[in-house]
Amino acid sequence: MGTTTVNISAAQVKELRDKSGAPMMDCKKALAEAKGDIEQAIVLLRKRGTAVAERKAGRVTSEGSVASYIHAGGKIGVLVEVNCESDFVARTDDFKELVHDVAMHIAASDPKFVRKEDVTPEAYEREKDIFLAQAVASGKPPQIAEKMVTGKMAKFYEEVCLLEQPFIKDQTISVGQLIATKIGKLGENIAVRRFSRFKVGDSGMTVASTTYKPDESGEAATPGK
Repeated sequence: MGTTTVNISAAQVKELRDKSGAPMMDCKKALAEAKGDIEQAIVLLRKRGTAVAERKAGRVTSEGSVASYIHAGGKIGVLVEVNCESDFVARTDDFKELVHDVAMHIAASDPKFVRKEDVTPEAYEREKDIFLAQAVASGKPPQIAEKMVTGKMAKFYEEVCLLEQPFIKDQTISVGQLIATKIGKLGENIAVRRFSRFKVGDSGMTVASTTYKPDESGEAATPGK
């Protein structure tokens, strides 16, 4: 049996481009592979964006920009630095939109760390001990309690780590996946370097920076090293 050819219209390509932000040719290829199914094509584009992001993860990001976002009538303010590889990409509308969206997300979701690898040993052990005590107190056997803690820690990372949090404007993807999509589109490595969040009335503020640095060979360094 021969393969069925699906005719992809310009309107379909435009719709997918508007939804995904991916290049026109990538949208057309994804639609052809998905046999015209827009939602399936979006899934394919996200997977490809993640694959591209993984390949570029070790590349140095020495350009980028710092952006601010003020929310709730001046009650919450955020400063964030997002890096890329070239000044050319840093000046594109796509990159500027990403930086703005990341700053807005931080204002709304109040992450405490950039990546899960940045969670301090003290914070990790504190949460793990709490979850383990809760599991044991509920009468669970030790081996079951340990499995419960593993699941709880995954949820903990999703709550406190910027890249693990569901993106505020699209809960079906994480902030990390949002960035991966932009990496796939712009063709450069992109990384959130650091951020700070201030809220009127709070005695402290959230300040976070990533410990990740690619080594001089261009390979990705071990997180946290």
